[in-house]
Amino acid sequence: MPSLPLDPENTAFFLCDVQTKFSARHVSPSSSVLIAFLGPAIHAYQHVVTTANKMVKLAKSPRRTREVLYLYFNLSFWASLNTCRQALGPTDPEIDLDSLGPLLHGPFDKTLFSMYTPEVQAALDARPIKSISHVCVLQTVLSLLATGRYTVHVVADGVSSCNSFEIPIALDRIRAEGAIVGTSESIAFQLMRDAASPNFKAFSKFIKEVKESTKATGEALLKGRSDPSTSQTEIASGGIVLKSAM
Repeated sequence: MPSLPLDPENTAFFLCDVQTKFSARHVSPSSSVLIAFLGPAIHAYQHVVTTANKMVKLAKSPRRTREVLYLYFNLSFWASLNTCRQALGPTDPEIDLDSLGPLLHGPFDKTLFSMYTPEVQAALDARPIKSISHVCVLQTVLSLLATGRYTVHVVADGVSSCNSFEIPIALDRIRAEGAIVGTSESIAFQLMRDAASPNFKAFSKFIKEVKESTKATGEALLKGRSDPSTSQTEIASGGIVLKSAM
């Protein structure tokens, strides 16, 4: 299936399973059995939250602040929870979903490991969505590839696992299945497309503002470097972008 360019007119971001109990700061004795089953707190969890917030900012509708066009794309944002909502808690409140207003869909509860549930499928089918960006899990990538309707682009600096050594293995599997692996910044520039855009000045300012956090996140998640501001028990989730072939 040929890769199609990302189009901000019909792109949606997906956020999957970034829940409070996956952060070491929320682990409590009452959840020790569940956490023991899931593994230690996810590697570089806080960096995944950082990437998720970057995607939130990119998704917002254009608006004027002090006569400057500040944000860029007008993308819908979809949120899902894990299979054990009571035990794992809500979506991490550090992710600024409330700022999305009517752009936010969900959160959708699920029991499937994949986020591509019948409810989400029906909601997507009712909208002109052709591309989707994820902070998600491998099962969602595989499910969407299996439909034959999407080319999948994975946000590598939004992907993690309980064990850091599993990250490159998962990305290799995703590539082998036919998805494209990129970074949050490269995807942002694909969506912007043209430096002649009236939004480019504000977009460029935003990219410069997050330059250091982008670098730190990439080093923690893609180079395996530790972040002194996080504990050894912290963990992270996953990131993906999908593009429809239709």
